Amino acid sequence: MTGWNLSDTKGDLKMIKPCKTFQEVCDSFQWQIPEIYNIGVDACDKWANERYRLALIYEDDDGRIEKYTFWNLKRLSNRLANLLRANGVARGDRVGIILAQSPEAAISHMAIYKLGAIAVPLLTLFGPDALEYRLTHSEAKAVISDEENIEKIHGIEERLPHLKTLITVKGKPRDRVIDFWSSLEKGSLKFEPVATRPDDAAMIIYTSGTTGPPKGTLHGHRVLLGHLPGIEFFHNFFPKKDDIQWTPADWSWIAGLFDVFLTSWHHGVPILAHRMKKFDPEKAFYLISKHGIRNAFMPPTALKLMRQVENPQNRYEYSMRTMLCGGGTLGEELLNWGKGVFGLDIHEVYGQTEVHLVAGNCSQIMEIKPGSMGRTCPGHTFEVIDGSGNILPPGELGELAVQKPDPVMFLEYWKDQKATEEKFIGNWCLTGDFGVKDEDGYIWFKARKDDIIKSSGYRIGPSEVEDCILKHEAVQLVGVVGSPDEVKGSIVKAFILLRQGLAPTDSLKEDIKSFVKNKLAAYQYPREIEFVETLPMTASGKIKRKELKELEIKRKLKKTA
Repeated sequence: MTGWNLSDTKGDLKMIKPCKTFQEVCDSFQWQIPEIYNIGVDACDKWANERYRLALIYEDDDGRIEKYTFWNLKRLSNRLANLLRANGVARGDRVGIILAQSPEAAISHMAIYKLGAIAVPLLTLFGPDALEYRLTHSEAKAVISDEENIEKIHGIEERLPHLKTLITVKGKPRDRVIDFWSSLEKGSLKFEPVATRPDDAAMIIYTSGTTGPPKGTLHGHRVLLGHLPGIEFFHNFFPKKDDIQWTPADWSWIAGLFDVFLTSWHHGVPILAHRMKKFDPEKAFYLISKHGIRNAFMPPTALKLMRQVENPQNRYEYSMRTMLCGGGTLGEELLNWGKGVFGLDIHEVYGQTEVHLVAGNCSQIMEIKPGSMGRTCPGHTFEVIDGSGNILPPGELGELAVQKPDPVMFLEYWKDQKATEEKFIGNWCLTGDFGVKDEDGYIWFKARKDDIIKSSGYRIGPSEVEDCILKHEAVQLVGVVGSPDEVKGSIVKAFILLRQGLAPTDSLKEDIKSFVKNKLAAYQYPREIEFVETLPMTASGKIKRKELKELEIKRKLKKTA
């Protein structure tokens, strides 16, 4: 195939069709990977002939609303692609995007992909050191940012030898800084997208760094196609009439980028862009109601905070169809709350930056088992294996792994061949997570490989203990780690953030211990509890157990010194 035949990737050719059973879905699935494929063409240009087809609703911090069609976005991204090329950005060059959910961020992604360059989405909350590491490591040649973050770049600019071009939205006039909008007004509307292949590099997404320095996860253009079966299946056969998606997750996180933004546009479904500087659970209900959101991806921390909003169903009008949640297990209490408040089953899904959205739930044809991450998504081979790469029988604990080849799987870790090789056993891509698969094929997450607590010979997964503690009426958030112990090797320690207005007391500690002991095995309850005012979190809303563990180890060493 040569040139661009847009019908080859048309979004109405659904890869997952509604079936009566899970097995029927798996049996009917077939990958469709064209010879020539470009994310920017697939997610934007192919819809542009439908001139009034809505793509993006943007609400800023002041409540002002802008709307963009795919026709608008094709023309704007063409202009930006021409601007980047005129400033020396070529095929294969890396371009940092330091923008919150916004039209500028969406236009930047489309332009970079069509140019054949490599997008490096970065969180706007990153400080100078975090940005320096990622921009230096990726050897970014250009950065597209806003007024606040461009100042961070100016502070480290002399330490970014590869950086040649700075483009800013509403930035102050300065040498070597190009204004985003005024420059686009002068650019040509015509641009011929680069004819990339599915395995050509499209983006580098940095891991959250919970198990070491952040790694640059390099993905090919095919990664968008790799996400489609998960989105279509886990959203109860997406898309359907009037679907519109939103997530509070940043688009620099793979879940925000693919669970909502790019997969919606593959299907020509509009999205809402609004990124809160700090998540406001009340405003989340407001946005869902105001914009008629039908589908959402919500991190577990966001749902836990939304649970504190009183009687939202009596104060807001909304009618959601589906909701996905990933990044941590929810537990039965949160699932029941979601059903009562939204009238739907929240579908837990599983994936990671390297191989995302490979397991989850579809309540239309599956039973939801609280605490389970669901079943393997059609199109993927996702199993529990031992240290030699052998598939384990149901009920046995092992490492979760995805078999290659798989379109959703990363190409490699950028500039780190050793780490790439260590990620695999044979054809199995290791997730670093331990779990078990039951007789029905449901997968149960137990712990990160390095998070498992070994106490008196028992192997304790912190997630299960955290889920239990969260059911206590006094607890808002909790992180559980192993604390060194001379006798037991390690004991379970819980760092707990209480609900607002509650005072930390010794009697409350004992009450929480008894609560867990009565619900889980006696060896699983937290022998130590520490009440805290904050918990360290990753950009994707996960509690950084590694930081808590390091803090606890340092304390114990100091005591024994």
